[in-house]
Amino acid sequence: MDKVVATAAEAVADIPSGASLAVGGFGINGIPHSLIEALHRQGATDLRIVSNNLGIDGWGLGVLLDAKRISRTTNSYVGENKEFERQYLGGELVLELVPQGTLAERLRAGGCGIAAFYTPTGVGTQVAEGGLPWRYNRDGSIAVASPKKETRAFNGRTYVLEEGITCDYALVRASIGDRHGNLIYHKSTANFNPTCAMAGKITIAEVEELVEPGRLDPEQVHTPGIFVNRVLVVGPDDKRIERITTRKRR
Repeated sequence: MDKVVATAAEAVADIPSGASLAVGGFGINGIPHSLIEALHRQGATDLRIVSNNLGIDGWGLGVLLDAKRISRTTNSYVGENKEFERQYLGGELVLELVPQGTLAERLRAGGCGIAAFYTPTGVGTQVAEGGLPWRYNRDGSIAVASPKKETRAFNGRTYVLEEGITCDYALVRASIGDRHGNLIYHKSTANFNPTCAMAGKITIAEVEELVEPGRLDPEQVHTPGIFVNRVLVVGPDDKRIERITTRKRR
């Protein structure tokens, strides 16, 4: 039952090229950056990422993007990553844009074994009608576009069918975890990490604090250990801010 691994390298050693990964966090907050850095050193390529976004240039998932290790990504926005924008518009990267709430629910549905669900989000737009550019040609024309999705009316309102998402692996970050893989998230670590943890066939969690089994109040656990395969202790390490919007103190 002890799921703790000694090093980040050990935690990601078996992730192969071509694997799909659900990666938690929002922007560069609450991201499993120790596992991402280890995966970068490990060398796997042709990765298919499902995440809210791809970090920023040189940090988070941005390091894998800079090294051209990502071939396809499912995100809710591009963010402020210039290399992400360049690769997408240059036809080097497949991007499936998904409304943010829909993305979270697709991950949750996948983790719960729900094949698909109906939502009103995206009805009347290219999300439902198809035609969103998934990949461009180098000349700027569309090489691959999103398909038209099934719609259905319920009580006089139209809904679009969205499929649940599961991935080969999930990389997540938690504030507290125990040796059995039970996880608690505080503040920004709650962003997408709980849903990503559910959606991975093999889930690897880095935790800031490790406690012994029995120390966590079961009512406070956000991700039960049954979803988690490996735990890496990283401590309260470096946290960065994507954009500082506060003014200087006088």
